[in-house]
Amino acid sequence: MNDLGNKIARKRKDIGLTQIEFAEKLNVTRQTVSRWEAGTVMPDIDKISDIAEILEVSCDYLLRDDVTDEKDNTQKGVSRVLGALKGKRVKLNFFEDESDIDLYNKECVIEDFEGNWMRISFESKKGSAEKLIPVSSVLSFEEVKEG
Repeated sequence: MNDLGNKIARKRKDIGLTQIEFAEKLNVTRQTVSRWEAGTVMPDIDKISDIAEILEVSCDYLLRDDVTDEKDNTQKGVSRVLGALKGKRVKLNFFEDESDIDLYNKECVIEDFEGNWMRISFESKKGSAEKLIPVSSVLSFEEVKEG
């Protein structure tokens, strides 16, 4: 078995999936999974992200020998900037064609990021509210200082 095959087999077993169940989730045969795990063939590149998602690991963890953290929580570039805003009070500026009337000129708190979406909380006329918005709709973030 190669490193990739070992990682796939170990994580698949850790989450309690048989080769058949894992294969069904990926729309491949059990024999294909067996070959991956034995290291006789490598998964197609377009399957790597699906494998990582099912196994709840990063693609880097699967493909690189120097990445030992299964979740690979290192944040790079934009992810690091957005991560630094989590929990902070901000004003959002939207692209002109993406404006959000509920959030126009309002302070909100970035609660979390998930993929290309962010969950924010804000005060509305009806009280506290939460909303999920696409990160791509935001032109800029303006951090609001306390006080």
